[in-house]
Amino acid sequence: MFISTATSHEEADRAATVAVLPVGSFEQHGDHLPLSTDTFVACAIARRLADDYNLLLLPPITISCSHEHAGFAGSVSISSSTLSAIVRDVFASLKQSGIPKLVVTNGHGGNYVLANIVQEANLGDRQMLLYPRGEDWDDARRVAGLDTNNHEDMHGGEAETSILLANAPEMVRPSYVDADFDVRDRRYLLTTGMAGYTKSGIIGRPSVATAEKGRALLDAFSATFRNHLAQLQ
Repeated sequence: MFISTATSHEEADRAATVAVLPVGSFEQHGDHLPLSTDTFVACAIARRLADDYNLLLLPPITISCSHEHAGFAGSVSISSSTLSAIVRDVFASLKQSGIPKLVVTNGHGGNYVLANIVQEANLGDRQMLLYPRGEDWDDARRVAGLDTNNHEDMHGGEAETSILLANAPEMVRPSYVDADFDVRDRRYLLTTGMAGYTKSGIIGRPSVATAEKGRALLDAFSATFRNHLAQLQ
C-alpha cells in the first residue's frame, strides 16, 4: 500500500516535522510497464523514507511534466507552472498545520521545475529537499549492483523495472525481457521528444532487471537519505 491509511489522530501522535511528497507522472513506459510507473517509483521511495524516518507520507502527484512523451498513447501532462503551484500550495498548507519541512521524491526526470522550487524555498531557512537526485541514483545503482548507469538506462529500463518487480510485480508484463533499446546520444531530446529516438518508448536495459535489485535500490536510497535529512536540521 503506497497511499497512507493513517488517521489524523495517528498523525497527531506521530508529530512529524517533515512530510514527504511523491511526484510521479502518467506517461508511456513501453509495452512492459504501466503509464503510472513513475508514480509507483516515487511512492515506493517515499513510503520507505516515511517508514524509516517517521515522516508524514502524503498522497502522490500523479500527473506532471511529461511533454517529451507527447504522441505516445495515454501520456498526459500538466504545465511546469501548474506543477510548481501545486507543490508550493501543498508546502504552504503543511506549514499552516505545523509541519515546516518537505521532502519531494521525484520519480520523473522531466520535472526539471522541481529543482527551482526547492532552491527558492531554501533561500532563507532550509525547508525543502528534492530526493533522489542524479548523484543519489548513481550511488544507489552502484550499491545495488545494477549493470547500467543513469544515462544509458534513461527510461523504462533496469532500475524502474527492478523497483516494480520488487514492489508491484503483477504490473510488469513479461515482454520486459526483450525490450532493451540503446540510444546514448540524445542531445536533441528537448526538441524532438522521445519519439525522435525510440519507437518502443524505452531507452535502457529492462532485460537485466530483478526484484532483488529493486529491493537493494530502496535499501540504498534509505541509507543515503540520512545525510540529506541532516541538511534540514
